[in-house]
Amino acid sequence: MNGRHELKHYIDVSDYAQIRAKLRAVARPDKNAGTDGGYIIRSLYFDNYSDKAVVDKLSGQSRREKFRLRLYNGDTSFIRLERKSKANRMAYKESAAITAEQCEALLAGEYDCLKQPDIPLLMELYTKIHYQHLRPRNIVEYHREAYVYHAGNVRITFDTRIKTSNNVTGFLKPNLTTIPAANAIIMEIKYDGFMPDFIRNCLQIGWRNQTEFSKYVVARLV
Repeated sequence: MNGRHELKHYIDVSDYAQIRAKLRAVARPDKNAGTDGGYIIRSLYFDNYSDKAVVDKLSGQSRREKFRLRLYNGDTSFIRLERKSKANRMAYKESAAITAEQCEALLAGEYDCLKQPDIPLLMELYTKIHYQHLRPRNIVEYHREAYVYHAGNVRITFDTRIKTSNNVTGFLKPNLTTIPAANAIIMEIKYDGFMPDFIRNCLQIGWRNQTEFSKYVVARLV
């Protein structure tokens, strides 16, 4: 599993407009973008009763991980279980498909639905539910606008309208009630071994403050 560089920056509306205009000239929009130029992501995060994922993030642990369920634009036919980890300033992500039926069972506490020996990630979550006491803890939903450039596998995203809910059993419901979690525009920059200089120049990231912003942690602190 190869790691990727991952940088996050707070930007304002003026920054967003300028950077977006430059990116549109050199990078292509994400193929899943809708008529408004983006799509809605909803994630359900797992944590234990000691809030280990929150504590590890706030304390700046160099090695940490979190599990989440994720769907896009409310489409329950495409749900992913993801394990996101950080090690030595590199980001790693593993994912596996999970059905709506498995998801409903999981949210109901029927964890045997994860016992799939041929899908290691589901088995890993099953094990950690029992030995690390992971449980579904919080939902985060936001709008994402994404641009990609093939050289360096560069992906730039703008996340806005960040909302949250602690009604974890409503994860699959289209009418889930959420509340605002952060009034912010978060620019995320992900790439493999290198970022082309002209992309770096478009982003003008040299003078910006990199942040350790975590949508999950912000949502838990609301």
